[in-house]
Amino acid sequence: MRLIDDTELHRSSVVANNAMNRERGLDGVNSYARDLGFHPLDRLRPRLAEHGTASWLDLCCGQGRALAQAAAQQLDGLTLTGVDLAGHFDPAATAAPDLTLVTASLGEWQPGRTFDLITCVHGLHYVGDKLGTLARVLTWLAPDGFFAAHLDLGSIRLLDGTPAVQPLRRLLRTAGLAYDGRRRLLTCTGPRELVLPFAYAGADDQAGPNYTGQPAVDSYYRPLPV
Repeated sequence: MRLIDDTELHRSSVVANNAMNRERGLDGVNSYARDLGFHPLDRLRPRLAEHGTASWLDLCCGQGRALAQAAAQQLDGLTLTGVDLAGHFDPAATAAPDLTLVTASLGEWQPGRTFDLITCVHGLHYVGDKLGTLARVLTWLAPDGFFAAHLDLGSIRLLDGTPAVQPLRRLLRTAGLAYDGRRRLLTCTGPRELVLPFAYAGADDQAGPNYTGQPAVDSYYRPLPV
């Protein structure tokens, strides 16, 4: 097995996979509402009613269709941001008002603000340093902001190939995050500090299909000295 760094990973055909989140919409069968188990706008409307503003950051947003459909509802005070490595955005998304689309790597991009809702629908499957990315993203939540991201714990391994499922569960629980094993969904309310006992060592883009049936990336870590 050969581990690759993020520069090589970003050129991988697995990371450029168009079958996962590229065309997913806001509602319906192939939708955010179905995969997350909640409708994103249901999380944002109470915030809008109370404060007059609300913000949603969608990471690995694909073509940005879900965000464009949210923008089409023309909710006053709602700002939307989508980030995707490929940057192949739907024309309806690029033309939507109050929607900012960014072509960037999650390992490098910094928003410079906090958000009331942060989602990452099946996007971490293609990220190399999944844990480092989580640690950064969790600090971008507003004090009562909500975070939801799909995470396959089995895709995070130690250098000897051992799955890190049990130490990961303890790490996430200690940080105050909830993990739904059936949906492979990680959630929390409010920013969290994720203190990592691991150092990122590289990624394997030849790991094969994960639970979604699509080829995904395994991430490898070495334990840090106690």
